[in-house]
Amino acid sequence: MNPPAPQKPSTIAFLGLGRMGRVLAGHLLEAGHHVRVWNRTPGRDGDLVAAGAISAGSPAEALDGADVLVTALFGPPAVREVVLDGLSPAAGTLWIDITTISPADAAEHARWAAERGVDHVHSPVVGSLGPAANRALGVLAGGPAAERAVPFVSLWADPERLQVLPEASAAATGKLVANLALAVSFQGLVEAVRLGASGGLDVEQVLTTLKGTGLGPIAAMKGQNLRTGEFGDTQFSADLLLKDTGLMTSTTRFPLPALTVAAQGLLAAQRAGHGDDDFSVVARDEPR
Repeated sequence: MNPPAPQKPSTIAFLGLGRMGRVLAGHLLEAGHHVRVWNRTPGRDGDLVAAGAISAGSPAEALDGADVLVTALFGPPAVREVVLDGLSPAAGTLWIDITTISPADAAEHARWAAERGVDHVHSPVVGSLGPAANRALGVLAGGPAAERAVPFVSLWADPERLQVLPEASAAATGKLVANLALAVSFQGLVEAVRLGASGGLDVEQVLTTLKGTGLGPIAAMKGQNLRTGEFGDTQFSADLLLKDTGLMTSTTRFPLPALTVAAQGLLAAQRAGHGDDDFSVVARDEPR
């Protein structure tokens, strides 16, 4: 996909350089924006600095003089520590928060921003590193100022999967719904492999059988991990998805039994030391 049309350059403070954050910050640089980057763990900004980013020593240093703040942090506690308790954005600043949080968190952040005259937009992404690199992510942009964020978040969005929503909390809910589908569908794939093995089918035969079924997309996405038993090429870590299952269970008013089972597998993987591996590592002990 070709890059979107050029924009007038903005000065952007980008906080949080995990796997996804680094890709998204790179798109901002490619679009000609002036990007200052910060990450709690040093040493993750080398490629971005080589591409023209400025490495900041603190979130406040990154934000000083910037008109846009983008946060791609680990979860709600990190947003509170880094932004709500740590920064004082100037009135008129556009704050685009990509962090996966709960609807209640998003509503709180929106109130905090409104009290300071900051335009807050919650804009989580749906997809992994491959779609991110190819500017093909699903993107939700929620809040009264969402249209102001669109020129930025469209840099990594599939245009047909960019949703503008009236409230930040709605965007947060949408992201959790998408991640629930990911967790539960992979649990279904694991169980299909178990059932197949019990009846004499190997992994390849199960994956072929699942083509055209409801589990076909997740089988296509993660089938190679099941074939090889290798999970180190992390597209979305077990730690992150486990964190998100906690946000889902704290948000829902109804039972989510399938999610509960999926979360147990992720927790077991984390306790076994595989939290930074791809979330498909929950299938590490499955028959092949």
